[in-house]
Amino acid sequence: MKILLASDHAGYGLKRDLIAELSSRSDVKVTDLGPDSADSVDYPDYAHLLSRRFLQGGFDSAILICNSGIGMSMAANRHRGIRAALCLFPAMAWWARHHNNANVLVLGGGFTAPFLAMEIVDVFLREPFDGGRHERRTEKLDRCGGTE
Repeated sequence: MKILLASDHAGYGLKRDLIAELSSRSDVKVTDLGPDSADSVDYPDYAHLLSRRFLQGGFDSAILICNSGIGMSMAANRHRGIRAALCLFPAMAWWARHHNNANVLVLGGGFTAPFLAMEIVDVFLREPFDGGRHERRTEKLDRCGGTE
């Protein structure tokens, strides 16, 4: 599985923890788009970078992290084809995958402890999309607006 990750400065610590855990798995390849430190950066820059790179293909999933997760969600969802879901609990990740076919997981680094974040990530990566009536709805999302 190939996973793309990015954060802002407030999500840097959690991103580093997730990369360490995910990289230890033999079936996971992680690509980190930055930043490389906790120095202040602007979250839209990293959300747009990750969204464009993900839409080019070659990755199975993507994760964005900022302090609350709200800003990253707003920025990523401006890209047509990105269905970014802010998940604060594993159950939210389950619903995001099963009903919304979310392809980008967004985490709030200021609200989510590393052990809980890893549980959320595991659910997000494991769970399938149900399709059926939900596919019609996600197709409507992909047709609406978006910058790209």
